[in-house]
Amino acid sequence: MRIGVVTFPGSLDDHSALRAIELAGGEPVSLFHGSTDLKEVQAVVLPGGFSYGDYLRCGAISRFSPIMESIIIAAEHGFPVLGICNGFQILCESHLLPGALTRNSDLHFICDDQKVAVENIKTPWTAGYTQGQEIVIPIKNGEGSFQCSDETLAELEAESRVVLRYVGKNPNGSRNSIAGISNKQGNVVGVMPHPEQAIEELTGPGDEGLIFFSSILKEMVGR
Repeated sequence: MRIGVVTFPGSLDDHSALRAIELAGGEPVSLFHGSTDLKEVQAVVLPGGFSYGDYLRCGAISRFSPIMESIIIAAEHGFPVLGICNGFQILCESHLLPGALTRNSDLHFICDDQKVAVENIKTPWTAGYTQGQEIVIPIKNGEGSFQCSDETLAELEAESRVVLRYVGKNPNGSRNSIAGISNKQGNVVGVMPHPEQAIEELTGPGDEGLIFFSSILKEMVGR
């Protein structure tokens, strides 16, 4: 199963995402921001980093990259997309997900291991978890505070579209401690924590993040 990872100027975690896909048993495929070619992949990961130096707003320039033209069209037709950290910001800028990621409430960059609860296991990226399962994965962001209108927040909660929620401390001041959301169809997911940094005991706080990548592979096999 081929899963693409997009490299934007300033991406930092693209290689980690490629490695996570490989470790989960998939075929990782590098995608370039300046091309519209998705190379026949069956899902895409938008990785973390500081695309285009976070100029204007985080993800605001990347949203207009040629590769995003293809991803937006595909996502609107059910194509699975996972945005991690900066990738989540790009998805919001692309209007594939609602809301926006703003400066952390304490105005500091945060790098820490964080406990989150998996609240939606009906997406292709989280189907391998159990409902309410608590996992520990790293966070590293300066603009990770999820904000949206009261109407959007009520809709996300009512439709069970909150995918991850911070447990205990709310590290960046996100509304309702939201750490990740999905679109209405569930194929597009954005998360601020970094599952690709928690794929094995040796290098991460554990391997619980790997389930994001094994979940999508199982979903694609079942199609």
